[in-house]
Amino acid sequence: MLYIGQVEETEQAEVDAELLRAAVGEFVRWARTGDVMPAGQAAVLGHLARAGALSITDLAAREGVRHQSMARTVGLLAEQGLVLLEADAIDRRRVLVHVTDEGLARLGDERRHRTAGIAAAIRTELNDEERALCRRIPGILDRLRRGPSDGER
Repeated sequence: MLYIGQVEETEQAEVDAELLRAAVGEFVRWARTGDVMPAGQAAVLGHLARAGALSITDLAAREGVRHQSMARTVGLLAEQGLVLLEADAIDRRRVLVHVTDEGLARLGDERRHRTAGIAAAIRTELNDEERALCRRIPGILDRLRRGPSDGER
């Protein structure tokens, strides 16, 4: 049974969720405008930097793409010297992908470039109250990311 106000809260949550989804998407696209590296390649380097060596299958699952597409991305990264491929010691049919020092450096360059652009916008476009609110956003987004449970998504 729904009580007065519950429908409105549910509908408002849907509206808020859509506005947030659209705003985050636009923000990410804006932050990436000066990127040199394609987003898919940067994402793979990010996974490897955080998790260590991963198989192409694991990378494909993390990115939600087919194995063939990920193999192509990994091949492009290998051609640039940003990743190193080696056969798994346990299962020689499986290939492990390692990020190289050059890959970490390029990923760092991309991240620093994005961070600098965001910092410049924070300094020039926001007032003190908005800057204080910006400091709270990462924690709020983290709380949203951790819940609700998968059954409620």
